[in-house]
Amino acid sequence: MTSNRLEKARRQALQLDRLDPLGEFREKFWISQTPTGNDQLYFCGNSLGLQPKGVQELIQEELENWRERAVEGHFKGQHPWMFYPDNLREPMAELVGAKPTEVVLMNSLTVNLHLMMVSFYRPRGQRQRIVLEHQPFPSDRYAVESQIRLHGLDPAECLVELGSGGDPQTVDESVLEEYLARHGEQVALVLWPGVQYATGQVFDLGRITAAAHLAGALCGLDLAHAVGNVPLSLHDSGADFAAWCSYKYLNSGPGAVAGCFVHERHHQQTAPVRLQGWWGNAPESRFLMGPDFVAATGADAWQISCPSVLSMAPVRVSLSLFQQAGMTALRKKSIAMTGFLEQLVQDELGTSVEIITPAEPERRGCQLSLRMRAGRAAGRQLFEQLEAAGTIPDWREPDIIRIAPVPLYNHFEECWRFVNQVKAILGD
Repeated sequence: MTSNRLEKARRQALQLDRLDPLGEFREKFWISQTPTGNDQLYFCGNSLGLQPKGVQELIQEELENWRERAVEGHFKGQHPWMFYPDNLREPMAELVGAKPTEVVLMNSLTVNLHLMMVSFYRPRGQRQRIVLEHQPFPSDRYAVESQIRLHGLDPAECLVELGSGGDPQTVDESVLEEYLARHGEQVALVLWPGVQYATGQVFDLGRITAAAHLAGALCGLDLAHAVGNVPLSLHDSGADFAAWCSYKYLNSGPGAVAGCFVHERHHQQTAPVRLQGWWGNAPESRFLMGPDFVAATGADAWQISCPSVLSMAPVRVSLSLFQQAGMTALRKKSIAMTGFLEQLVQDELGTSVEIITPAEPERRGCQLSLRMRAGRAAGRQLFEQLEAAGTIPDWREPDIIRIAPVPLYNHFEECWRFVNQVKAILGD
């Protein structure tokens, strides 16, 4: 009975792959190999995306520009470095649903969160608290703690995590709304993820922002696990700011330059509090070397240092792929592929494995977070056995195995192979 069901599922997966209009994009990526020379089952794109094949050529192009033109590369060549970020602004803005002037690529994610909180966490009177979801990504928590201390306040009193005790289950938006209805006058900032990294839960960002603003607080978003994963409408959401990395679903490589969003309503402030550096100057005054800071237009004013061209080159390749594929098509495949994997896990592994990611497609991206019902030790053992077998999932403490079938390069048949592999390991 079970073998017939599995074989039927395999035929379905192969048929879905044959009909997949995005199937050709897999050939645009380097697929990691097992020691025996086979493609790995790579389900870790929510931690580090695979390398697009066009990256090496583009980085080499910039290295040659540096070698041949030296400092003149800032103004000469096919893509002068002085204007390099401009090549990325519109496609990135399109991907996150923002106006081009609201988006800037710079630094790394946590650095950008710090820069944003310098501007948008301004505790005053009884408004001193920052609200996060239960068990946020640790770097976010560290950043928030330090920002609170910079203002001479105590994180034990001013950092609030909303959720369900010690268990990393999902957090409904109503939990935040109810908290703000009771304590909103004490909240200065809500800092919320687009997708919760451990559970894979997708949040309604417009609803989160509206709740914060209704309480008189500002709202910032960490989109590390949302950008390139789910459709975004940052401008329409009304969020005050957002930040994201580009090495997960955006496949731009380890440590690649991050992105930042500042809503246009904050662009016209005459003297916003922010850390300043020369690259935040208006381009026409940047090289005049004057003593006075003349802010650039829009989100660019939050820049501090020169753009990292070698880190931006992979982002150019990535955004080109997203433009070719289209976020609508990617989301459609993501919903179908994650749903296919979910059904297989429930049918074949349900007695051993629990899915903690929401079941509703609109409340998750391309990630399923799994737990072994037998506990952490069994989960860790399964993770290590999968790695030994050439499958790359992601382990997150205390006991979560994250599986991310990415629509740009994963196949339906790989989801089937994963479940079949787990089944064989567990002896089910």
